[in-house]
Amino acid sequence: MILKKRKIKYAAIFFLCWFALLVFLVDGVLKFQTLVDFFGSYILVEIALLLLVILPTWTVYKFTEER
Repeated sequence: MILKKRKIKYAAIFFLCWFALLVFLVDGVLKFQTLVDFFGSYILVEIALLLLVILPTWTVYKFTEER
């Protein structure tokens, strides 16, 4: 698999923005402990948050067109 600089750049920018938004929402608005209490499992919340960051980033990388 050949990594393309442009695709990596767009995916990295998306990753940073999306990660910052999720950190703001989870730590500032929703409160992490509230999510753990709601779902009942610390591991489940962590995995869900990681997937919410990794999957969209991978999708942006995959579908960014190379000129």
